[in-house]
Amino acid sequence: MLHPDFDTLLVASRRHLKKKERRSIILKKVGAISGREARARATEEVRLAGFLHHPRIARVFDFVVHDGTPFVVMEHAKGSFLFTLLDLAAAVEYRLPTPFAVHVAAEVADALAYAHECEDDMGTPLHIVHRAVGPMRIRLTLDGRVKLTNFGAAYSELAGRMPTPRDLLRGDPAYIAPELLRAIFAANQRKSDPLAPKELDGRADVFSLGLVLLEMLTAKYPLDPLGLLPERPATRFPPGIRTERPTWIGLDVLANRVLRFGTEEVSRATGFVSEPLRAILIRALAADPGQRYPTAADLRDDLRGYLREVAGPSYGRQQVMAEVQTVVRMATERKKLAAQPMEYGVLPDLEDLQDEANGG
Repeated sequence: MLHPDFDTLLVASRRHLKKKERRSIILKKVGAISGREARARATEEVRLAGFLHHPRIARVFDFVVHDGTPFVVMEHAKGSFLFTLLDLAAAVEYRLPTPFAVHVAAEVADALAYAHECEDDMGTPLHIVHRAVGPMRIRLTLDGRVKLTNFGAAYSELAGRMPTPRDLLRGDPAYIAPELLRAIFAANQRKSDPLAPKELDGRADVFSLGLVLLEMLTAKYPLDPLGLLPERPATRFPPGIRTERPTWIGLDVLANRVLRFGTEEVSRATGFVSEPLRAILIRALAADPGQRYPTAADLRDDLRGYLREVAGPSYGRQQVMAEVQTVVRMATERKKLAAQPMEYGVLPDLEDLQDEANGG
């Protein structure tokens, strides 16, 4: 939703861009916090983004403050979030093709591989972990590019970074890796900091991306099946923990679904996919991070190898653009666009897509 004084913010934000640059931008409010902490986190996000220069990562330019509220000034690539595309596809009962899903996941894995290995100006590893990989942080542009957005919840070892409040669960709980949940439960027993465990690394993002890939392939959120939820949750979420973003199911329910999600559930959900792709998903979604892909680069390489086998080496932006256009056209014809309040005014229209397809 746009801020009521969006025009004022837009004018203010333009002062932070070079005059010769003409860019579409978006202004993202900083979390559910306010005051000095919000400004400090906005500053930290901009500082961290200063080290992230990759074609598959959306740029962050600066931040502006309006009426005491900081907004991060981010690159806005015309297109839609993957969340919106999945929602539209579900509305018209359309399953995204396997090559499309694999390509999108491979592009995100490439962005994560870069972020995980990023260093500061002194060559010191930053050990970045996104912590919020999900369909609302993956953007599909009108010209078929895939961009990972929003490192605002990222863990890093950036010098001078703010510690995470002990009662705040950062990132996206709906796509959280099980080792983060286990760390929270263990820390609750020893009264230590549970939300930035030393063992946290890029494998947590690999798990989150595995869930996103599975969601694209199956056309449903992987942790929805009722069979994943016991009649009485065996594990209770530690009291007093709050989430950075609202959750649509209780943390007890979510935690039990994540911790019960394993090889058997992945195999059952992917009965229709080929054995090589099922093996990739099983490894990406291993409950034990030691059994998971050790790096996002390894996952990317396997996904790209699989894609070459099933779709050839030329699968890329043109095919992504055509697929988005297909889904939007189907939704338009069935008059479903009005049911997408999450991204009102951002979803591409058919004329824009057709112009891109024709090179306009």
